Amino acid sequence: MTKTLDVEGMTCNHCVMHVTNALKEVAGVSNVKVDLASKKAVVEGTNLDDNAMKAAVADAGYEVVGIH
Repeated sequence: MTKTLDVEGMTCNHCVMHVTNALKEVAGVSNVKVDLASKKAVVEGTNLDDNAMKAAVADAGYEVVGIH
């Protein structure tokens, strides 16, 4: 399963690292690729929980504004 998250608030590569690390901690996540230019995070894994991913990103200081 793959989901794309639209993430607001990222301004630099440190932001990318924080979002990546936060999402990797979510249960079921196997791979994360965050792109600063498009403000998107592509998450791969099994039984991905949208609310858990949103919460992890929020705890890192950013906001998920959409999940596809």
